[in-house]
Amino acid sequence: MLLQLVWYALKECPREILKRDIYVVCNDTLVENPKIVTYTEDILKKIEKAAVEQGLPIRVVRTSPKLEDTFWVNLIGKGYPAPNNAFRWCTERLKISPTTEFIKNKISEVGQAIILLGTRKEESAARSASITNHTKEGTRLRKHILPNAFVFSPIQDVKVTELWQYLNQVKSPWGADNKQLNALYRNANGGDCPLVIDDTTPSCGNSRFGCWVCTVVKKDKSMEALILNGEEWMEPLVEIRDLLADHRNDPEWRQPTRRDGTDGTGPYWPHKRAEILERLLKAQKEIRATDETINLINYQELVAIQVTWYRDSIFNVSVAEIYNRVNGTEYSDNDFKDQMVFERQLLTEACTERPDDVKMIEELLALQQTKILMVKARGLSNDLENYLDDVVKKEKKEMPHAH
Repeated sequence: MLLQLVWYALKECPREILKRDIYVVCNDTLVENPKIVTYTEDILKKIEKAAVEQGLPIRVVRTSPKLEDTFWVNLIGKGYPAPNNAFRWCTERLKISPTTEFIKNKISEVGQAIILLGTRKEESAARSASITNHTKEGTRLRKHILPNAFVFSPIQDVKVTELWQYLNQVKSPWGADNKQLNALYRNANGGDCPLVIDDTTPSCGNSRFGCWVCTVVKKDKSMEALILNGEEWMEPLVEIRDLLADHRNDPEWRQPTRRDGTDGTGPYWPHKRAEILERLLKAQKEIRATDETINLINYQELVAIQVTWYRDSIFNVSVAEIYNRVNGTEYSDNDFKDQMVFERQLLTEACTERPDDVKMIEELLALQQTKILMVKARGLSNDLENYLDDVVKKEKKEMPHAH
């Protein structure tokens, strides 16, 4: 509704005053409900095409999290537990940071930005209070947490019935079918999912369409409703989502020390991370039998997971082995990390008298490659020293006691 209002307003303006681009920002967390991903991408393409044809300065921008911030790299790679209200590590990484980074870049280019949001007071009591508290009487704009950025919410007083009445009666200027959108919402039987730009914006988890992996809520009612309305292919997604929710605090799944080495419930055990990855790849294979375009995890994330495992000195599980087991392929570890074939050949030749050293040196090289791939050279010496300390301690334990 907001975009339609802006679009029609721009068409009324003389072309000579339209000197600044207007950006339609769409954030993809990479774990969005696949049904929404398909619909959204179709709409974004229509918007891009119509804007050019109608001569409007409207640009579509797709934002997504950095590779090291994606959901699966953190959960399967680093072993982060599934998010909950006490440790909701996902919102900042997946939603806030990518959008904020884009806004900051625009501010640095043109000096300031006005962010138009389709938030409405009727969505919830918390939303109404937030809008009221941040709005000054007699002004349309309110300050954003970013410097030189302002927020404008033109439809904040619109009721939900008015919203759908408008969409059903006013034609989409970019050629979309608003009745299709209405059917999508009706089949999922829920509320709204806002653009997240700061910590005061509620998570999509309690709203209409959120991330399909969301464990902040007890049940994903929208996804379950879609399944009941004929989208049975989504059942594997619910199963994985419930698996993450059920075992989040399972002591058999969690290590007794945190990632920083302190005592306390820590990340998932490596074999549990491997189990989640295998379940995810099986679900992806099953769903692709229905729609081969659906991607639950991408190749770059698989590489980053393997790299992260190397950095954590996890060498007893392999992304390649898991992938091959699920898909019947014959990938090697080298397909999920930088190629080190030549180095391996040299190592084997150099360590003919001490062949056991090959494995240790390869693992040290893997730690170095981790820093290169993840663009984080800082801390490499500490990682190498910690690994060597572990090797020395292990050898001391295995050595017979001297008298």
